[in-house]
Amino acid sequence: MTYDQIAAALPAFFVPLLQESYGDADVRRIVEGCGATRATTLRANALLSSREQIAAALDAAGIAWEPVPWYDQAFVLPDASPKDLWELEEYKAGKMYVQSLSSMLPPLVMEPAAGLDILDMCAAPGGKTCQMAALGGPQAHITACEMHSPRAEKLEYNLAKQGARNVMVMRTDARRLDDFFSFDRVLLDAPCSGSGTLRASDPKMPKRFTPALIQKSIKSQRALLTKALQVTKPGGFCVYSTCSVLPGENHLMVQDCLQALRKKGSYKVEPIALEDALRNAGAPLLPCPLEGALCLSPTDRFEGFFVAKIARLA
Repeated sequence: MTYDQIAAALPAFFVPLLQESYGDADVRRIVEGCGATRATTLRANALLSSREQIAAALDAAGIAWEPVPWYDQAFVLPDASPKDLWELEEYKAGKMYVQSLSSMLPPLVMEPAAGLDILDMCAAPGGKTCQMAALGGPQAHITACEMHSPRAEKLEYNLAKQGARNVMVMRTDARRLDDFFSFDRVLLDAPCSGSGTLRASDPKMPKRFTPALIQKSIKSQRALLTKALQVTKPGGFCVYSTCSVLPGENHLMVQDCLQALRKKGSYKVEPIALEDALRNAGAPLLPCPLEGALCLSPTDRFEGFFVAKIARLA
């Protein structure tokens, strides 16, 4: 599809909305990313397997793969679909997990470790939760919230399948967590409009992606991020992420919440250590006015995505 064809397939308000925040070249990158066919990506589940075992399984199945320079547990399958993995024993046993490269970033920024109390506020279906469990090992204490019963059941299923036994699931709305809760690290992968995941080839997309959805997402994000910052312990940090490229859901949301909390605590956006590795690997970084935060354009490898690390100083 040409740029004009992709743009015509997207909701009419989307490109003008992008033009309010990005230059012409970046608008073009985002729109073209909406027309790209995204490669299948996965990670080895270190709780049950290893990179070497997954590489060997892919080789044995004749599935071509490429490494990911900034994460040695990740694989790109340029010619395969998720269906090509379904019959592999490693897939059935939870030893690998199909996950977008972009969504692997927040758990890496979280740097889970033994002895830390970690909260995943919007955890279902559990990909990031399981990744944090694998990164932190059995001595990391993870609490995963999910308010909707069917999604909570899917979360529990994935945790069990992937051997993530150090996770406690709370079937609750994370916005209503009691004030006595506090955590060393908080992950808020917030419900969002999904503007970074739009596919021009999806016939249902124009009906799902609407201005009303964006405004609903922003309202939910504000309440969730406020709570996330409040339950972060002094000396800890919160990682806020969305699969959106819209400033109102991303850097403006962070700035608004920090401004509102200025009298209740001291917070600071910190640089993300992965940025240099991503840049060196040619990741599609978009300009972001919030120093330290990252925003990615959708491409054939990445979903559009935003990540910010917010430290609580006092």
